[in-house]
Amino acid sequence: MEKKSASAILRYLHVAPRKTRLIASLLRGKSVNQAEAELRYSAKKAARPVLKLLRSVLANAKQASLVPEKLYITDIRVDQGPMFKRFMPRASGRAAMIQKKTSHVYITVEEKGSVSQKFKEFYRPQTQKEARKLVKDFEREKQAKAAAEERNEANQKTKKDIKEPGALKKMFRRKSV
Repeated sequence: MEKKSASAILRYLHVAPRKTRLIASLLRGKSVNQAEAELRYSAKKAARPVLKLLRSVLANAKQASLVPEKLYITDIRVDQGPMFKRFMPRASGRAAMIQKKTSHVYITVEEKGSVSQKFKEFYRPQTQKEARKLVKDFEREKQAKAAAEERNEANQKTKKDIKEPGALKKMFRRKSV
């Protein structure tokens, strides 16, 4: 199944990238409907322009004949744009620079049923030898987890068997009684 996706870019947003990334991290991996609801009720300044961008992605997806109900956000990235440099007067004739930062926001959506090519290449072994190695590694991990659980159970049993050292504890206190 080929990757069906749509994307849009918002450039020169007059909100700092650090603040815009807070909104972006909320949306990553969510369905388009959930993301739209979260943006609509968010109090952040960057929420409105990102909501507008999300609606633009939806329009692009409809043009690419994707089903809007199946779409989810696969990639949302916020990069820093150019800075506007302004100066503020300070004491003794000095000037302090003020950086008014801008952001570039990129959103990509895909249909839920499609699998990206990156995912296929990462998890698909190229040869039978690699496939066998993956299976062996998986079995080793499974055995290691089972052994670790057995050790934890054994440690818990031995902790219960050990009695508290009453006399020694009293003998080697820091302060004398």
